Amino acid sequence: MKILVGYKRVVDYNVRIQVKPDGTGVVTDGVKLSANPFDDIALEEALRLREKGVASEVVVVTIGPANAQPHIRNGLAMGANRAIHVVTDEAIQPLTAARAMLKLIEKEDPGMVILGKQAIDDDCNQTGQMLAALWDRPQATFASKIEINDKVAKVTREVDAGLETIEVDLPAVLTTDLRLNEPRFIKLPDIMKAKSKPLETMAFADLGVDSGDHLKTTKYEPPAKRSKGVMVKDVAELVAALKSKGLV
Repeated sequence: MKILVGYKRVVDYNVRIQVKPDGTGVVTDGVKLSANPFDDIALEEALRLREKGVASEVVVVTIGPANAQPHIRNGLAMGANRAIHVVTDEAIQPLTAARAMLKLIEKEDPGMVILGKQAIDDDCNQTGQMLAALWDRPQATFASKIEINDKVAKVTREVDAGLETIEVDLPAVLTTDLRLNEPRFIKLPDIMKAKSKPLETMAFADLGVDSGDHLKTTKYEPPAKRSKGVMVKDVAELVAALKSKGLV
């Protein structure tokens, strides 16, 4: 079985985000960019399934600018067999990403697609669900445990009320939650090996996908700064302060 893994590049989670002075976006020049943490988890799970003999090939897919290749090589260094880079300088919205992934699915015919449940830059949490609908295949989102038995995936999901276990027929779309696994550490020999692994590049326009993006971002603003807290002497003063603000 072949597993297709979405592998998005985002601003590193350790970086403090700064909004550009003109409000047209966030500062990325000179900022560390790395793999979306949930996508690292998705790739790790695909690699573990391959090591168990469930899968024979793991393919990472990135939709992003030409300079994203070092990021893709990182996925290859983790252990992916090969990579596909769909090159575009435009910001891709979830529906467009799902349509692009569908074109690659038609080309690659995978037995499973694993995506991070959301990307930490836009937090949309939509691509996996949209892809499953477009592909007309089952989905299992927020996975914290995955077991494969023949052509069925048994997935434990993290939901508001706790945990839910479902079974879906393969092929299917799975999205990974934080507690599914811990991604492996990449060793220097693996980084060197990644340089010789196949990396296919294609222009986004060659997929024949209509972006259909209906959302337009007009301005970015940083969150308002919090005012300093106020110390109160006792409960009565706290209640009085809350009443003065109309909170109780």
